[in-house]
Amino acid sequence: MNSELCSLFFVKYHVQNTKDQVQSTKNKMLQITSRDNSLLREARAVRDGKIDELIFVEGLRLCEEAFRSKLEIEVVIASDELLRKDRAAIAIAELSHVSKRSASVTERLLASISYTKTPQGIVVLARRPVSSEKRLAESLHPHSLLVVLHQINNPVNVGAILRTSEAAGASGVITTQDTSDPFSPKSLRGAMGSAFRLPIWRGPSYTTSLPLMKMVSGAGLRAPAASMQQSATRKRATGNARETGPRPRVRNIMKRVMRCHDFGSGLEERPAA
Repeated sequence: MNSELCSLFFVKYHVQNTKDQVQSTKNKMLQITSRDNSLLREARAVRDGKIDELIFVEGLRLCEEAFRSKLEIEVVIASDELLRKDRAAIAIAELSHVSKRSASVTERLLASISYTKTPQGIVVLARRPVSSEKRLAESLHPHSLLVVLHQINNPVNVGAILRTSEAAGASGVITTQDTSDPFSPKSLRGAMGSAFRLPIWRGPSYTTSLPLMKMVSGAGLRAPAASMQQSATRKRATGNARETGPRPRVRNIMKRVMRCHDFGSGLEERPAA
């Protein structure tokens, strides 16, 4: 009986302590009432890609993924309506605790910075994850899958490929300089958190990324195309290097890279969806 009372006391204490923390967070948040507030102007600039060192994360689930992925949170902006929901308020309190600035706004003001037609209740501005050849190379090992996105200019497709790549067990991704930013708001929504977790080398030219592709191909890694398939009867690489199909020069380079390993003699081109 004493044990049950202790457990009940602990639960009540934990609930009350959580409520106190949430209320404390609400009290500390800046109350914004003007559309022209400097913080909202900054959020719009990040949303529109005018501040490259920050990324625009919208929606409670995606913001929680950013928190769990240990991104450096700079700003949290939440609607008064979302703050009234217990579960959301706890998550916002956690995000605000690690952020440098936090603010609450009305739904109308949140709509003025939202990337979506219907505001998602919360926007986070976070430091762009480190993107470099070195970080990507450190993540590769024998039997890894390296995915290369070349000239894929639809951010929705970029996000979908990132999500699929992580689900397929990819060790990293290269997005060439003519590919949409994998950290744009649309790409992030499509990736559903995968962009935070996958090592991504963003922005090299196709030729600049070739040495790494050749290296992993020579090491027996599955690599040099936007998507790869394994046939049950024969190893074959399926190339979808860009949405309109690879150019002849790029296709020839891909064939030479693939010959570094036993992919077979054929390269299939998949037409754009």
